[in-house]
Amino acid sequence: MDTNSFVLRGDICYSLSPTVFALYPHGLAVCIGGRSAGVYDANELPERYAAFPVVDYGCQLIVPGLNDIHVHAPQYGFRGMAMDLELLDWLNAYTFPEEKKYLDLSYADRGYTIFAEDLQHSFTTRAIIFATMHVPATELLMDKLEATGLKTYVGKVNMDRNSPDYLSETDAAASLSATREWLSDVKAKHYANTSPILTPRFTPTCSDELLQGLGEIKAQFNLPVQSHLSENPSEIDWVRDLCPWADCYGRTYEHFNLLGEQTIMAHCNYSTDEEIEILKKTGTYVAHCPQSNAFLASGIAPMRRYMQKGLNVGLGTDVAGGASINMFRAVSDAVACSKLRWRCVDQSLAPLTIQEAFYLATLGGGSFFGKVGSLAKGYEFDALVLDDSGIRSPRELTVAQRLERFCYLSNEGGKLTAKYVAGKKIQL
Repeated sequence: MDTNSFVLRGDICYSLSPTVFALYPHGLAVCIGGRSAGVYDANELPERYAAFPVVDYGCQLIVPGLNDIHVHAPQYGFRGMAMDLELLDWLNAYTFPEEKKYLDLSYADRGYTIFAEDLQHSFTTRAIIFATMHVPATELLMDKLEATGLKTYVGKVNMDRNSPDYLSETDAAASLSATREWLSDVKAKHYANTSPILTPRFTPTCSDELLQGLGEIKAQFNLPVQSHLSENPSEIDWVRDLCPWADCYGRTYEHFNLLGEQTIMAHCNYSTDEEIEILKKTGTYVAHCPQSNAFLASGIAPMRRYMQKGLNVGLGTDVAGGASINMFRAVSDAVACSKLRWRCVDQSLAPLTIQEAFYLATLGGGSFFGKVGSLAKGYEFDALVLDDSGIRSPRELTVAQRLERFCYLSNEGGKLTAKYVAGKKIQL
Protein backbone atom coordinates (compact mmCIF):
# COMPACT_ATOMS: atom_id res chain seq x y z
CA MET A 1 0.00 0.00 0.00
CA ASP A 2 1.12 3.56 -0.73
CA THR A 3 2.62 4.91 2.50
CA ASN A 4 0.97 8.20 1.59
CA SER A 5 -2.47 6.61 2.06
CA PHE A 6 -4.09 6.51 5.50
CA VAL A 7 -7.06 7.63 7.58
CA LEU A 8 -7.06 10.28 10.32
CA ARG A 9 -9.68 10.09 13.05
CA GLY A 10 -10.67 13.15 15.08
CA ASP A 11 -13.04 16.10 15.30
CA ILE A 12 -12.86 17.44 11.76
CA CYS A 13 -13.75 20.92 10.54
CA TYR A 14 -13.14 22.66 7.20
CA SER A 15 -14.75 25.38 5.09
CA LEU A 16 -17.42 24.58 2.52
CA SER A 17 -17.72 28.28 1.68
CA PRO A 18 -16.68 31.56 3.31
CA THR A 19 -19.59 31.27 5.74
CA VAL A 20 -20.21 27.53 6.22
CA PHE A 21 -18.16 24.89 8.02
CA ALA A 22 -18.28 21.16 7.32
CA LEU A 23 -18.29 19.46 10.73
CA TYR A 24 -17.51 15.84 11.50
CA PRO A 25 -17.27 15.03 15.23
CA HIS A 26 -15.24 11.80 15.57
CA GLY A 27 -14.88 11.93 11.79
CA LEU A 28 -12.59 10.10 9.41
CA ALA A 29 -10.42 11.89 6.83
CA VAL A 30 -9.04 9.64 4.09
CA CYS A 31 -5.78 10.38 2.27
CA ILE A 32 -4.78 8.48 -0.87
CA GLY A 33 -1.47 9.29 -2.50
CA GLY A 34 -1.31 12.74 -0.93
CA ARG A 35 -4.88 13.79 -1.81
CA SER A 36 -8.10 13.69 0.14
CA ALA A 37 -10.50 10.89 -0.74
CA GLY A 38 -13.21 12.48 1.40
CA VAL A 39 -14.29 12.87 4.99
CA TYR A 40 -16.77 10.49 6.59
CA ASP A 41 -18.83 10.28 9.76
CA ALA A 42 -17.70 7.94 12.51
CA ASN A 43 -18.28 4.25 11.72
CA GLU A 44 -19.18 5.05 8.10
CA LEU A 45 -15.82 4.47 6.45
CA PRO A 46 -16.38 2.84 3.03
CA GLU A 47 -15.27 -0.76 2.80
CA ARG A 48 -12.69 0.08 0.13
CA TYR A 49 -10.69 1.99 2.78
CA ALA A 50 -11.05 -0.61 5.53
CA ALA A 51 -7.47 -1.84 5.18
CA PHE A 52 -5.94 1.66 5.40
CA PRO A 53 -3.96 2.39 8.57
CA VAL A 54 -5.94 4.61 10.94
CA VAL A 55 -4.22 7.29 13.02
CA ASP A 56 -6.60 7.98 15.90
CA TYR A 57 -6.27 11.47 17.36
CA GLY A 58 -9.23 11.04 19.69
CA CYS A 59 -11.06 14.29 20.37
CA GLN A 60 -8.39 16.55 18.89
CA LEU A 61 -9.32 18.96 16.11
CA ILE A 62 -8.34 18.18 12.53
CA VAL A 63 -8.45 21.15 10.14
CA PRO A 64 -6.88 22.06 6.78
CA GLY A 65 -3.37 23.49 6.76
CA LEU A 66 -2.97 27.27 6.88
CA ASN A 67 -1.46 29.22 3.99
CA ASP A 68 0.68 32.31 4.62
CA ILE A 69 0.75 34.12 1.29
CA HIS A 70 3.00 37.02 2.30
CA VAL A 71 6.01 36.84 4.63
CA HIS A 72 9.60 38.20 4.58
CA ALA A 73 12.15 35.60 5.70
CA PRO A 74 15.12 38.00 6.21
CA GLN A 75 13.02 40.20 8.48
CA TYR A 76 12.28 37.33 10.85
CA GLY A 77 15.29 38.16 13.02
CA PHE A 78 13.83 41.47 14.19
CA ARG A 79 10.19 40.46 14.51
CA GLY A 80 8.50 41.96 17.55
CA MET A 81 10.84 44.97 17.51
CA ALA A 82 11.16 48.32 15.75
CA MET A 83 7.48 49.17 15.36
CA ASP A 84 7.81 52.90 16.01
CA LEU A 85 7.78 54.11 12.40
CA GLU A 86 5.50 54.06 9.38
CA LEU A 87 6.31 52.01 6.30
CA LEU A 88 8.80 54.06 4.29
CA ASP A 89 10.82 55.25 7.29
CA TRP A 90 10.62 51.76 8.77
CA LEU A 91 12.13 50.26 5.61
CA ASN A 92 15.07 52.66 5.64
CA ALA A 93 15.72 52.55 9.38
CA TYR A 94 15.32 48.84 10.07
CA THR A 95 14.49 46.59 7.13
CA PHE A 96 17.09 47.59 4.58
CA PRO A 97 20.00 47.48 7.09
CA GLU A 98 18.88 44.01 8.16
CA GLU A 99 18.54 42.72 4.62
CA LYS A 100 22.03 44.00 3.82
CA LYS A 101 23.40 41.43 6.26
CA TYR A 102 22.25 38.59 3.98
CA LEU A 103 25.15 39.33 1.64
CA ASP A 104 27.13 37.47 4.31
CA LEU A 105 26.27 33.78 3.86
CA SER A 106 27.25 32.93 7.42
CA TYR A 107 24.69 35.41 8.71
CA ALA A 108 22.15 34.22 6.15
CA ASP A 109 22.70 30.65 7.30
CA ARG A 110 21.96 31.55 10.91
CA GLY A 111 18.95 33.69 10.07
CA TYR A 112 17.38 31.33 7.56
CA THR A 113 17.96 28.26 9.74
CA ILE A 114 15.90 29.88 12.48
CA PHE A 115 13.18 30.97 10.05
CA ALA A 116 12.90 27.58 8.33
CA GLU A 117 12.86 25.64 11.62
CA ASP A 118 10.23 27.91 13.16
CA LEU A 119 8.06 27.78 10.03
CA GLN A 120 8.31 23.99 10.04
CA HIS A 121 7.01 23.90 13.62
CA SER A 122 4.30 26.51 13.03
CA PHE A 123 0.68 26.19 11.91
CA THR A 124 1.73 27.11 8.34
CA THR A 125 1.74 24.37 5.72
CA ARG A 126 2.38 26.55 2.63
CA ALA A 127 3.90 30.00 2.25
CA ILE A 128 4.81 32.70 -0.27
CA ILE A 129 8.12 34.19 0.85
CA PHE A 130 10.33 37.21 0.11
CA ALA A 131 14.07 36.67 0.41
CA THR A 132 16.57 39.46 -0.44
CA MET A 133 18.26 40.61 -3.66
CA HIS A 134 21.21 38.29 -2.96
CA VAL A 135 21.22 35.20 -5.17
CA PRO A 136 23.40 32.90 -2.97
CA ALA A 137 21.39 33.66 0.17
CA THR A 138 18.09 33.18 -1.63
CA GLU A 139 19.20 29.77 -2.85
CA LEU A 140 20.33 28.92 0.68
CA LEU A 141 16.86 29.78 1.98
CA MET A 142 15.26 27.59 -0.68
CA ASP A 143 17.54 24.68 0.27
CA LYS A 144 16.52 24.99 3.90
CA LEU A 145 12.81 25.25 3.14
CA GLU A 146 12.99 22.28 0.78
CA ALA A 147 14.20 20.16 3.68
CA THR A 148 11.22 21.08 5.87
CA GLY A 149 8.68 19.37 3.61
CA LEU A 150 6.52 22.49 3.50
CA LYS A 151 5.34 23.76 0.11
CA THR A 152 6.72 27.23 -0.55
CA TYR A 153 7.40 29.85 -3.18
CA VAL A 154 10.52 31.94 -2.60
CA GLY A 155 11.50 35.13 -4.39
CA LYS A 156 14.85 36.79 -5.05
CA VAL A 157 13.99 40.47 -4.58
CA ASN A 158 14.51 42.97 -7.42
CA MET A 159 15.31 46.63 -6.66
CA ASP A 160 17.35 49.00 -8.83
CA ARG A 161 16.31 52.51 -7.71
CA ASN A 162 15.38 54.55 -4.65
CA SER A 163 17.24 52.14 -2.40
CA PRO A 164 20.38 52.49 -0.28
CA ASP A 165 23.62 51.92 -2.17
CA TYR A 166 24.27 48.86 -0.04
CA LEU A 167 20.96 47.26 -1.08
CA SER A 168 20.45 48.26 -4.68
CA GLU A 169 21.30 46.46 -7.88
CA THR A 170 23.39 48.47 -10.32
CA ASP A 171 20.67 48.86 -12.92
CA ALA A 172 17.81 46.96 -14.55
CA ALA A 173 20.16 44.89 -16.70
CA ALA A 174 22.13 43.70 -13.66
CA SER A 175 18.97 42.87 -11.73
CA LEU A 176 17.51 40.90 -14.62
CA SER A 177 20.78 39.06 -15.21
CA ALA A 178 20.95 38.04 -11.54
CA THR A 179 17.33 36.88 -11.73
CA ARG A 180 18.01 34.67 -14.75
CA GLU A 181 21.10 33.25 -13.02
CA TRP A 182 19.01 32.42 -9.97
CA LEU A 183 16.26 30.78 -12.03
CA SER A 184 18.82 28.65 -13.86
CA ASP A 185 20.38 27.52 -10.58
CA VAL A 186 16.98 26.68 -9.10
CA LYS A 187 15.92 24.67 -12.14
CA ALA A 188 19.06 22.56 -11.86
CA LYS A 189 18.27 21.68 -8.24
CA HIS A 190 14.97 19.92 -9.08
CA TYR A 191 13.22 20.94 -5.88
CA ALA A 192 10.14 18.92 -4.95
CA ASN A 193 8.63 21.39 -2.49
CA THR A 194 10.12 24.81 -3.23
CA SER A 195 9.46 26.98 -6.29
CA PRO A 196 10.69 30.38 -7.52
CA ILE A 197 8.47 33.45 -7.69
CA LEU A 198 9.44 36.74 -9.33
CA THR A 199 9.67 39.46 -6.69
CA PRO A 200 9.88 43.14 -7.63
CA ARG A 201 9.91 44.68 -4.16
CA PHE A 202 7.46 47.40 -5.17
CA THR A 203 7.19 50.04 -7.87
CA PRO A 204 9.18 52.75 -6.01
CA THR A 205 12.31 50.55 -5.99
CA CYS A 206 11.91 49.14 -9.50
CA SER A 207 12.51 51.13 -12.67
CA ASP A 208 10.21 50.82 -15.65
CA GLU A 209 12.99 48.95 -17.45
CA LEU A 210 13.22 46.44 -14.62
CA LEU A 211 9.46 45.89 -14.43
CA GLN A 212 9.31 45.44 -18.19
CA GLY A 213 12.11 42.88 -18.09
CA LEU A 214 10.44 40.96 -15.27
CA GLY A 215 7.21 40.91 -17.24
CA GLU A 216 9.11 39.36 -20.14
CA ILE A 217 10.68 36.74 -17.85
CA LYS A 218 7.25 35.98 -16.39
CA ALA A 219 5.86 35.37 -19.87
CA GLN A 220 8.88 33.35 -21.03
CA PHE A 221 8.90 30.94 -18.09
CA ASN A 222 5.25 31.17 -16.95
CA LEU A 223 6.33 32.24 -13.47
CA PRO A 224 4.28 33.59 -10.58
CA VAL A 225 4.86 37.10 -9.18
CA GLN A 226 4.63 38.74 -5.75
CA SER A 227 4.89 42.38 -4.72
CA HIS A 228 3.24 45.16 -2.68
CA LEU A 229 0.36 47.41 -3.66
CA SER A 230 -1.35 50.44 -2.08
CA GLU A 231 -0.11 49.72 1.43
CA ASN A 232 0.53 53.23 2.72
CA PRO A 233 -0.64 56.75 1.70
CA SER A 234 2.92 58.11 1.37
CA GLU A 235 3.87 55.15 -0.80
CA ILE A 236 0.90 55.78 -3.09
CA ASP A 237 1.81 59.46 -3.43
CA TRP A 238 5.37 58.45 -4.26
CA VAL A 239 4.20 56.10 -7.01
CA ARG A 240 2.02 58.86 -8.42
CA ASP A 241 5.10 61.09 -8.71
CA LEU A 242 7.27 58.34 -10.18
CA CYS A 243 4.68 57.11 -12.68
CA PRO A 244 2.51 60.06 -13.79
CA TRP A 245 1.41 58.01 -16.80
CA ALA A 246 -0.49 55.56 -14.56
CA ASP A 247 -4.04 56.33 -13.42
CA CYS A 248 -3.56 54.15 -10.33
CA TYR A 249 -0.79 52.24 -8.56
CA GLY A 250 -2.01 48.87 -9.84
CA ARG A 251 -1.60 50.06 -13.42
CA THR A 252 2.18 50.22 -12.91
CA TYR A 253 2.20 46.43 -12.62
CA GLU A 254 -0.51 45.65 -15.16
CA HIS A 255 1.27 47.76 -17.80
CA PHE A 256 4.26 45.42 -17.63
CA ASN A 257 2.28 42.15 -17.64
CA LEU A 258 2.96 41.44 -13.96
CA LEU A 259 -0.62 40.85 -12.80
CA GLY A 260 -2.72 37.72 -13.21
CA GLU A 261 -3.96 34.59 -11.47
CA GLN A 262 -0.35 33.72 -10.59
CA THR A 263 0.30 37.08 -8.92
CA ILE A 264 -0.03 38.08 -5.28
CA MET A 265 -0.22 41.74 -4.27
CA ALA A 266 0.17 42.35 -0.55
CA HIS A 267 -1.98 44.83 1.40
CA CYS A 268 -4.21 46.79 -1.04
CA ASN A 269 -5.37 48.99 1.85
CA TYR A 270 -6.31 51.92 -0.38
CA SER A 271 -7.15 50.39 -3.75
CA THR A 272 -9.30 52.70 -5.87
CA ASP A 273 -12.28 51.58 -7.94
CA GLU A 274 -9.99 51.46 -10.98
CA GLU A 275 -7.45 49.37 -9.14
CA ILE A 276 -10.06 46.95 -7.83
CA GLU A 277 -11.35 46.42 -11.36
CA ILE A 278 -7.80 45.68 -12.55
CA LEU A 279 -7.33 43.13 -9.75
CA LYS A 280 -10.69 41.54 -10.54
CA LYS A 281 -10.13 41.46 -14.31
CA THR A 282 -6.68 39.89 -14.02
CA GLY A 283 -7.53 37.46 -11.19
CA THR A 284 -4.69 38.85 -9.08
CA TYR A 285 -4.61 37.74 -5.44
CA VAL A 286 -4.80 40.18 -2.53
CA ALA A 287 -2.73 39.14 0.50
CA HIS A 288 -4.43 40.71 3.51
CA CYS A 289 -1.89 41.42 6.29
CA PRO A 290 -3.93 42.78 9.21
CA GLN A 291 -1.26 42.72 11.91
CA SER A 292 1.34 44.47 9.78
CA ASN A 293 -1.21 47.04 8.62
CA ALA A 294 -1.93 47.85 12.25
CA PHE A 295 1.63 47.83 13.63
CA LEU A 296 3.01 50.04 10.84
CA ALA A 297 -0.10 52.25 11.00
CA SER A 298 -0.67 51.64 7.29
CA GLY A 299 -4.44 51.24 7.26
CA ILE A 300 -7.18 48.60 7.13
CA ALA A 301 -7.95 46.82 3.87
CA PRO A 302 -11.67 46.69 2.95
CA MET A 303 -11.77 42.90 2.85
CA ARG A 304 -15.56 42.73 2.88
CA ARG A 305 -15.63 44.75 -0.32
CA TYR A 306 -12.98 42.59 -1.95
CA MET A 307 -14.88 39.43 -1.08
CA GLN A 308 -18.15 40.90 -2.35
CA LYS A 309 -16.39 41.80 -5.61
CA GLY A 310 -15.17 38.23 -5.98
CA LEU A 311 -11.46 39.02 -5.78
CA ASN A 312 -8.99 36.26 -4.98
CA VAL A 313 -8.02 36.89 -1.35
CA GLY A 314 -5.89 35.26 1.32
CA LEU A 315 -3.98 36.06 4.51
CA GLY A 316 -0.36 36.93 5.17
CA THR A 317 1.62 37.43 8.37
CA ASP A 318 4.01 39.92 6.70
CA VAL A 319 6.75 39.41 9.28
CA ALA A 320 8.41 41.64 10.43
CA GLY A 321 5.75 44.28 9.79
CA GLY A 322 3.67 41.69 11.56
CA ALA A 323 5.26 40.31 14.71
CA SER A 324 4.23 36.67 14.48
CA ILE A 325 4.13 33.83 11.93
CA ASN A 326 1.17 32.33 13.82
CA MET A 327 -1.51 32.13 11.13
CA PHE A 328 -4.25 31.70 13.73
CA ARG A 329 -3.20 35.11 15.00
CA ALA A 330 -3.62 36.41 11.44
CA VAL A 331 -7.14 34.94 11.36
CA SER A 332 -8.16 36.63 14.61
CA ASP A 333 -6.49 39.91 13.61
CA ALA A 334 -8.43 39.89 10.34
CA VAL A 335 -11.67 39.77 12.31
CA ALA A 336 -10.54 42.44 14.79
CA CYS A 337 -9.32 44.87 12.11
CA SER A 338 -12.49 44.46 10.07
CA LYS A 339 -14.53 45.40 13.14
CA LEU A 340 -12.47 48.54 13.68
CA ARG A 341 -12.90 49.46 10.02
CA TRP A 342 -16.66 48.93 10.28
CA ARG A 343 -16.92 50.99 13.46
CA CYS A 344 -14.48 53.78 12.61
CA VAL A 345 -14.32 54.02 8.80
CA ASP A 346 -17.23 52.55 6.87
CA GLN A 347 -20.32 51.06 8.46
CA SER A 348 -21.62 49.92 5.08
CA LEU A 349 -19.08 47.07 5.10
CA ALA A 350 -19.89 44.47 7.74
CA PRO A 351 -16.95 43.02 9.69
CA LEU A 352 -15.62 39.58 8.88
CA THR A 353 -16.83 36.55 10.78
CA ILE A 354 -14.45 33.94 12.13
CA GLN A 355 -15.70 31.56 9.42
CA GLU A 356 -14.73 34.05 6.72
CA ALA A 357 -11.32 34.76 8.21
CA PHE A 358 -10.59 31.03 8.52
CA TYR A 359 -11.65 30.62 4.90
CA LEU A 360 -9.09 33.26 3.88
CA ALA A 361 -6.33 31.30 5.63
CA THR A 362 -7.34 27.97 4.10
CA LEU A 363 -9.28 27.91 0.82
CA GLY A 364 -8.72 31.59 0.04
CA GLY A 365 -4.93 31.60 0.00
CA GLY A 366 -4.69 27.89 -0.65
CA SER A 367 -6.19 28.22 -4.12
CA PHE A 368 -3.02 30.02 -5.25
CA PHE A 369 -1.25 26.65 -4.90
CA GLY A 370 -3.94 24.77 -6.83
CA LYS A 371 -6.55 22.52 -5.24
CA VAL A 372 -5.44 23.32 -1.70
CA GLY A 373 -7.13 24.51 1.49
CA SER A 374 -9.83 21.93 2.18
CA LEU A 375 -10.19 18.33 3.34
CA ALA A 376 -12.92 17.70 0.77
CA LYS A 377 -12.39 15.01 -1.86
CA GLY A 378 -9.80 15.87 -4.50
CA TYR A 379 -7.84 18.45 -2.51
CA GLU A 380 -4.19 18.00 -1.65
CA PHE A 381 -4.09 16.57 1.85
CA ASP A 382 -2.77 19.41 4.02
CA ALA A 383 -3.94 19.00 7.61
CA LEU A 384 -3.27 20.21 11.13
CA VAL A 385 -4.06 18.20 14.25
CA LEU A 386 -4.75 20.58 17.12
CA ASP A 387 -4.85 19.76 20.83
CA ASP A 388 -7.07 22.34 22.53
CA SER A 389 -7.38 20.48 25.84
CA GLY A 390 -5.12 23.05 27.50
CA ILE A 391 -7.58 25.87 26.73
CA ARG A 392 -9.79 25.20 29.71
CA SER A 393 -13.48 25.97 30.05
CA PRO A 394 -16.39 24.61 32.12
CA ARG A 395 -18.62 24.70 29.05
CA GLU A 396 -19.44 21.88 26.64
CA LEU A 397 -18.36 23.17 23.24
CA THR A 398 -19.18 22.15 19.69
CA VAL A 399 -16.42 21.43 17.18
CA ALA A 400 -17.08 24.80 15.51
CA GLN A 401 -16.85 26.63 18.84
CA ARG A 402 -13.60 24.87 19.65
CA LEU A 403 -12.08 25.92 16.33
CA GLU A 404 -13.26 29.50 16.85
CA ARG A 405 -11.68 29.50 20.30
CA PHE A 406 -8.44 28.08 18.93
CA CYS A 407 -8.24 30.92 16.40
CA TYR A 408 -8.21 33.41 19.26
CA LEU A 409 -6.37 31.38 21.92
CA SER A 410 -3.87 29.24 20.01
CA ASN A 411 -1.06 30.58 22.20
CA GLU A 412 -3.03 30.05 25.41
CA GLY A 413 -2.86 26.30 25.88
CA GLY A 414 -3.25 25.28 22.23
CA LYS A 415 -0.79 22.76 20.78
CA LEU A 416 0.07 21.47 17.34
CA THR A 417 0.09 17.67 17.58
CA ALA A 418 0.71 16.79 13.94
CA LYS A 419 1.02 18.43 10.55
CA TYR A 420 0.60 16.93 7.08
CA VAL A 421 1.50 18.52 3.73
CA ALA A 422 0.34 16.76 0.56
CA GLY A 423 -0.16 13.67 2.67
CA LYS A 424 3.33 13.63 4.16
CA LYS A 425 3.72 14.02 7.91
CA ILE A 426 6.02 16.91 8.82
CA GLN A 427 8.60 16.41 11.57
CA LEU A 428 7.68 18.64 14.53
